[in-house]
Amino acid sequence: MKLRITNSQILRWIYFAAAVAILFYLLPRDESSKYTYEVNRPWSDQLLTAPFDIPVYLDTIRAQAIKDSLDANFEPVFVRNQELEKARLDTFSLHLRQHFPGLSQGARLALVNEAKLIMDVGIVDYETYTAIRQGSIKRVRILSDKVAESVPANQLFSGRQAYEILDSASRESLHDEALIAPLLTQILQPNMHRDSIESERFRKEAYQTALAPIGVVQQGERIIDRGDIVTPQLYTILRTYEKLSADRGAAVDHDRVYFAIGRVMYIVLLFAALYTYLWFYRRDYYEDMRRLLFLMISITVFAAAAMLMVATFPRGLYIVPFTIVPITVVVFLDSRTAFFAHIVTILISSVVVSFPLEFLVVELIAGLTAMVSIKDLTRRSQLLLSAVLVFALSSFTYAVIELMQAGTLHRLSGNIFGSFAINAVLISFAYVLIFIFEKLFGFTSKVTLVELSDINNPVLRELSEECPGTFQHSMAVSTLATAAAHRIGANVQLVRAGALYHDIGKISNPAFFTENQHGVNPHDGLDPRQSAAIVIGHVPEGLRRAEQANLPDRLRDFIAEHHGAGKARYFYTTYCNAHPDEDVDPAPFTYPGPNPRSRETSILMMADAVEAASRSLPDHSPAAIKALVDKLIDGQIADGLHDNSSISFRDVQEIKESFISRLRTLYHSRISYPEDTRPKKD
Repeated sequence: MKLRITNSQILRWIYFAAAVAILFYLLPRDESSKYTYEVNRPWSDQLLTAPFDIPVYLDTIRAQAIKDSLDANFEPVFVRNQELEKARLDTFSLHLRQHFPGLSQGARLALVNEAKLIMDVGIVDYETYTAIRQGSIKRVRILSDKVAESVPANQLFSGRQAYEILDSASRESLHDEALIAPLLTQILQPNMHRDSIESERFRKEAYQTALAPIGVVQQGERIIDRGDIVTPQLYTILRTYEKLSADRGAAVDHDRVYFAIGRVMYIVLLFAALYTYLWFYRRDYYEDMRRLLFLMISITVFAAAAMLMVATFPRGLYIVPFTIVPITVVVFLDSRTAFFAHIVTILISSVVVSFPLEFLVVELIAGLTAMVSIKDLTRRSQLLLSAVLVFALSSFTYAVIELMQAGTLHRLSGNIFGSFAINAVLISFAYVLIFIFEKLFGFTSKVTLVELSDINNPVLRELSEECPGTFQHSMAVSTLATAAAHRIGANVQLVRAGALYHDIGKISNPAFFTENQHGVNPHDGLDPRQSAAIVIGHVPEGLRRAEQANLPDRLRDFIAEHHGAGKARYFYTTYCNAHPDEDVDPAPFTYPGPNPRSRETSILMMADAVEAASRSLPDHSPAAIKALVDKLIDGQIADGLHDNSSISFRDVQEIKESFISRLRTLYHSRISYPEDTRPKKD
């Protein structure tokens, strides 16, 4: 037997491979950590002893406090350019001799010496001087000839302050003229500049000295045991142990290869489980490329979001709204597939989680809550209610797990509850995502169906005005069909909308359909073949109107399939009776089809035939109604009109009982009112 590979099969496995490749690429690359732990959470692994001496450093909190203290009292390094100072002083002295000959030599030397004294102390730029005045720099190191001298920062001058000091040294009248000279502003420029490289070197040396090991965990000594709380100090020891293990070659190359293979196989296994489920239980989804792509994108996007979140903000993992996956899937597909997709998503995401048990339980409860609260999404307010319920139950589940593991609620993290709150807000925006998926994949949500079922919709309003009889027929068919759909668990809202729109093609020729006629039948003057063509034409005309109104494809299926490939039997039989000796071709009397391909369109075909025939039934007794329903539905099945539908014999029986019950209620006998037999007064 030769195996045939179709394009859809290739595409299906391209989806599979692409999802696995994307998620594997986004997985964290740090394979050195063999344990999962967090500060202030119980240690979940076995007893851990030191395989070698481990230096004990300060925990992160105390280390950060020491760093903050060092930064607050840090003395930045400044350097002086003495050659530049000498050149400036020489220029100043020469300027005084050339431009102020009347200035005595003693006064000139006094001014130059005063400028030199100011430069010896140091002039800094305005930004540094401002920091000194504000107290953020208390002392500085002045580096000269590779020797750093610590001096008080408040003795340094700014350019303006240096000018004022020099000005106060005036003794002769020519001093003022000399000091006003523009050259002086160039002479009293900053001569102390911060050396960022040397400053950083001093800072690192200070860190190393202050953060040196405060002890050692000797080889064979106990580090931590199951149930112990991971304190900040123990967390630091464990991180040091993992780093030293990696440096000593604990994670060799072949181990990393096996680690990567294990991760790939884990993701492959979960996606294979999803494909297996679809193959055995939802073959229609498996063969529909749009639905399969929708599932793979939903799972991959949210699992990837979890991995990216862990890589950037590990404690914010619960911000990722995983419950949007089951919400969107249950809106467009079904609840069982939604649950399976949610399980696959959180199992893939658990690879990067520090506490997978807590994560899985919290997200499982959240997903179930979302699915139950949103099972029939018909109003936007349901999303808000679902978001509130998810927040409440996620918080409660997290508290219960914490109580079970730690035996106390004192270590509950407020950040986690904040993440749950942000998650709830994001869930409420799932309506936008539903709208996007509708446009991308051509899906039809129940919210859209509810909006289309409004009788004020332009198409339905035109139907009610132009074809009032057909409109009433459609309403009656909708009542019958939705009751049957609810009874067998079909898509009730889809059936309701489909029933309302299935006959919109009659708008073009309303008088040719009996429910719209008032005594005059235009078919009386036509050949049966012409009449059949007009009646059959309401199907393609309905599809044309549906396209103009931009109705979803799923509603167009009801228009095309509500007669299937059946015959316009009245005109076919009339023509056969009029031509008993002719071999009649049934094609002119046959609807274009196709036959129903879903349970919903099968329900509509049955309801349409039963409702129309029940109007002409002379006897509406229970027996007559049952006989009519059995005859019509069994005749459709015998003609093979439901062979392409997934409807079962049990469904058919339930549908019959639903129709009989509804029709008996509709055509129940009424009590005749007694007449007043009292004598009338004059």
